[in-house]
Amino acid sequence: MTATPPSFAEALPDIERVREEQARLFEAGVRYVFSCWIDMHGLPKTKPVPISDFENLCMGKGPQFAVHSISFVPELGAADSDQIPVPDLDSLLICPWDRTCAWMFADLWWEDAPYNLCPRLALKRVIDDTAAKGFMGFAGIEPEFIVMRWHDGQPVKAFDNDPLPGEGVRARRQAFGYDIEYTIDSMGFLGAVIDILEDLGWGLKDVVCEGAYSQFELDFGYTDLVGMADRLVFLRVLLKEVAKQQGLFATYMPKPTTGDWRSGAHINYSMQRVDNPGVNIFGDHDSGWSDAAYHAIGGLLRHGGALTALTATTVNSYNGLVARVGGFEGGTVTWAPTHMTYGNNNRSAMLRMPQNRYCIENRASDLCMNPYLALSMTTAAAVEGVIQEIDPGQPLNKDLYDLTHEEIVASGGQRLPRHLLEATEILRDDPLAAEVLGSQMMTSWLRYKVDEWERYHQTVTDWEVQEYLRLY
Repeated sequence: MTATPPSFAEALPDIERVREEQARLFEAGVRYVFSCWIDMHGLPKTKPVPISDFENLCMGKGPQFAVHSISFVPELGAADSDQIPVPDLDSLLICPWDRTCAWMFADLWWEDAPYNLCPRLALKRVIDDTAAKGFMGFAGIEPEFIVMRWHDGQPVKAFDNDPLPGEGVRARRQAFGYDIEYTIDSMGFLGAVIDILEDLGWGLKDVVCEGAYSQFELDFGYTDLVGMADRLVFLRVLLKEVAKQQGLFATYMPKPTTGDWRSGAHINYSMQRVDNPGVNIFGDHDSGWSDAAYHAIGGLLRHGGALTALTATTVNSYNGLVARVGGFEGGTVTWAPTHMTYGNNNRSAMLRMPQNRYCIENRASDLCMNPYLALSMTTAAAVEGVIQEIDPGQPLNKDLYDLTHEEIVASGGQRLPRHLLEATEILRDDPLAAEVLGSQMMTSWLRYKVDEWERYHQTVTDWEVQEYLRLY
């Protein structure tokens, strides 16, 4: 469990450990170090330093950053102090794609105080509050992504051996999911990823060929909240670097084309008590699901719209949260969540209670999220549910795709936000979200997402041209 230190001096690592780690990196042949802070989008930023400057870096004497000059955080200006990153030595590792480089995550401090626009520190604040209430959260995330390559200046699927559109017969095909032929064809890329994750000790379970061509999912073990958010950010960089080495690229855009299956990143969440670590309070195989699990679901549903604003953060995210899509490769049903409700192993619901593990799976999330903010809101909502014993109502165990709107409303279910603006407005009005993000981070987030929505609506799309150009 990670706590936010009360002062800058106390945030600095132990000097003896710093020197031990520097010696270890020297011996391993490391020459450069990335100390990475996280921006509002959940993307890592850094300035490389030589290994000779490792001690200064760890003791807060390394590079400083004018975060406000490159991020959408307009509360500071050109005359204000810069932010200082304080590295977290527990996150230190050697980069698998280039072993001359080491990587650490860092927290941002500003004028001797935790920077209020540092997402990693926002998660730590929620963890502190959760611990004070007697709980700690854990998470696993199931990242899905599509691997592509460039062909005549256009992005195409990396693992697709049929003629490209316009270049020959492209016969109707089954869904890519679980297909052995495409699994074998993909093993050059997948094998490299598997080997790296095994070496990192993440407890990799399997790698899945998903429904879209060249789409994959990775399933690995759960861990503490900061550790899981760090893993996801590092993984997004890792996959891109492995792909580049093979002349490919990975995209986390949920829906690159209309015919693609959506790429999600399901959050599997569980809780333990501080005074009884190691015991999942959501249930076990002897007694089944606990009351605490249902109360946590109640909290997550109460704040489901605001949570979705932080787990499905782009315009494109909402193109995937629908029941059916015409022109789908391999079918019409998306298997994506459409409503804020829950069910026993019901994949059409936002929250699923899996049949093989005692965690709450939030299916309305994707790899574009900032995992620190997503896990912050998840934790705050789940803890509120447990403490207030919020009743989630009865589970909806029917296929939501086949139910009428009236039937879903009668069951207590609500439609997931239909687009980014709706989700953003729900986030704006949610009092728990205001506590989680803080006033300045909330202001910056809302400004950016409203601007993103408005820029999207200033663009004439191919669909609009095809729909309206000759119709009217």
